[in-house]
Amino acid sequence: MKFSDLNEPQLLALAIWAEEEDSRIYRDFANALRVDFPATAELFDKMAKEEDGHRHRLTELYRQKFGEHIPLIRRQDVRGFLVRRPSWIVRNVRPEKARQEAALMEIQSRRFYEAAARRTTDAAIRQLVNDLAQEEQRHENKAGEITDAQAASGELEQERDSARRFFVLRFVQPGLAGLMDGSVSTLAPLFAAAFATSSTLATFKVGLAASVGAGISMGFAEALSDDGKLSGRGAPWLRGLICGLMTTIGGLGHTFPYLIPHFHTATTVAIIVVIFELAVIAWIRKRYMDTALLSAIFQVVVGGVLVFIAGWLIGSG
Repeated sequence: MKFSDLNEPQLLALAIWAEEEDSRIYRDFANALRVDFPATAELFDKMAKEEDGHRHRLTELYRQKFGEHIPLIRRQDVRGFLVRRPSWIVRNVRPEKARQEAALMEIQSRRFYEAAARRTTDAAIRQLVNDLAQEEQRHENKAGEITDAQAASGELEQERDSARRFFVLRFVQPGLAGLMDGSVSTLAPLFAAAFATSSTLATFKVGLAASVGAGISMGFAEALSDDGKLSGRGAPWLRGLICGLMTTIGGLGHTFPYLIPHFHTATTVAIIVVIFELAVIAWIRKRYMDTALLSAIFQVVVGGVLVFIAGWLIGSG
């Protein structure tokens, strides 16, 4: 159905169900954020109540004009409407992302009411949808005012600190653990195979097996180590996936050079890649784990060098 084909009862029905959907989305955001980000949750509670008020006014006018039965007409039933993304699938929504989504929702609602006002010839309907369009505009401004007030009180700064902490716990830590394990633990078997066989193909197969095996092992270990409910580290399957994937990537980085047929060239490139991997790990530790750069470099390089030497001695012995 096209928007231009809607009659006045259908316009009102669409507005009613759209307001109900927006109210539910705001409440979903509030519930998802309430424990860790109470200031943003409070904002969404207020916005949900505002949407409920709009729906009640629209419903009352519909009953006065067209009776008790309100047909179910949703956004996805009207061609050209932007369909809302289901909020219930977003489990780890960040406060700033939720605020951006809400701002976009308010803009879309205002444009809908402005278009609806141009489509209707009924004075009462036109008056109401024009009023709602102006109120949606005020919602955008009001949300900004509430955000400014919360920022001044320090609530938003606390939320930003919490968001950064959760990001580190849920993504950076498992990813860093996997990258370190994949980059360091696979050095010994890879270079032991390289110096023992001098065969690039055999070395590649050993490195591939070591990387994939380490990825599977680390993924399961991370997922089974903590369900995330008390620690706040998030869904175990997601942490396991991140850790396992980064472990595999860390091992494959210095394995792929052995696709080069020339052994000495492949080994040289692999060593360069290892140096780059260790530098990236040191930077991540400095950036997210508040580790001094020199200390991070020393810790990572010493471990990498010791593992490399072990692989070289075993392979050359």
